[in-house]
Amino acid sequence: MSTVQATRSYRGLTWDHPRGHVALERAARDARAHGLDLRWERQPLEGFESHPIEDLAERYDLIVLDHPHIGDAVAGGCLQPLESLFDAASLAAWRAQSIGRSFDSYRYAGTQWALPLDAATQVAVAREDRLEGALPRDWAEVLALARRQPVCLSLAGPHAALTLFSMAAAHGDAPAAGDPDRLFTGEGAGEGAVAAWELLRELHALAFGGWAALNPIGILDAMARQPEAVYCPLVYGYVNYAVAGDGRQPLHFADVPAGPTVQGVHGVQGAQGPRLGSTLGGTGLAVSRRATVDDALRRHLAALMSPAMQRDFIPFADGQPSAREAWADPRVNAAWNGFYARTQATLEQAIVRPRHPGYIPFQTEASALVRDALAQGLAAAPALAALQALYARRRPAGSEV
Repeated sequence: MSTVQATRSYRGLTWDHPRGHVALERAARDARAHGLDLRWERQPLEGFESHPIEDLAERYDLIVLDHPHIGDAVAGGCLQPLESLFDAASLAAWRAQSIGRSFDSYRYAGTQWALPLDAATQVAVAREDRLEGALPRDWAEVLALARRQPVCLSLAGPHAALTLFSMAAAHGDAPAAGDPDRLFTGEGAGEGAVAAWELLRELHALAFGGWAALNPIGILDAMARQPEAVYCPLVYGYVNYAVAGDGRQPLHFADVPAGPTVQGVHGVQGAQGPRLGSTLGGTGLAVSRRATVDDALRRHLAALMSPAMQRDFIPFADGQPSAREAWADPRVNAAWNGFYARTQATLEQAIVRPRHPGYIPFQTEASALVRDALAQGLAAAPALAALQALYARRRPAGSEV
């Protein structure tokens, strides 16, 4: 008498945007024929950015997360190390194929905690049909454009702090990359952070403020539909907006403005010359402690990371792959108006945020502090000193960044 083994069911949580769920849901449907029962649920972008991972890991087997959550997840013991699920050769191959630091951003305390399903960073975006002249090449040209035409900034939610981090990195001062006890280097703050703050303060005074409450998706949608702003120098890139949609004009994505020429940049190995300061985003696919991983799920996760899936499936299912080969692929770029080729250099240079326990509340509070300081027109010294004091309170002493 034969017996049929029951199929194990899995629950996954991703975020509620086509880039976050279409490819995962289609792949899961296809995998049912191979014995995998995986159902995906969705949460808003704000939940993806800030909801505690420990809570999600109690309810879901697979979690699509952002790399700054890793420190809290490790401290809470709520994720499975990928070394326990995959052999070293597979992990090494996925690391080698991944663009920029997208794979390494999910490595913490000597262990890999998630697979880089999706790669993204802040890029520049323009309504090229309304822009007078060429896209700005550096931050001086951004200021010049803002004096002629409406330029917007992405400062809602956590993005005020992330904008400052990227501008500081462009000026040679990536956050927590030198002395881990200091958000920026030097006495009070490094020269790069000071220059970045004064630049941001001047640009904020000039910028179009009508979309100040919008997250990156909202800004891109507004730019594609409305005539108010023609350019944003730093906003997380979404390939979906590179082509025309229902009532939407296509947006032109490009590398971020370059900073001044510097001899080296903290947090960027071998960096020299003008810097494309940007803060890495993207998503990682993590396995919670509650999951009992069977061969069907293990095969499915490996398939999502395969070069063929990354190049031939994910880009054509509204996704944004993490494999460098896909970003350089002519067919992929032809389908998406060159989005990948135009922004690849920025992604290759993007910095990784701190990931220590307590980083997420720090990022939330730091962004509110940046917005308040900009509204008050504070100079660099008091603004950066307040950020440093907040960082010191939120980072556990001696923790890895």
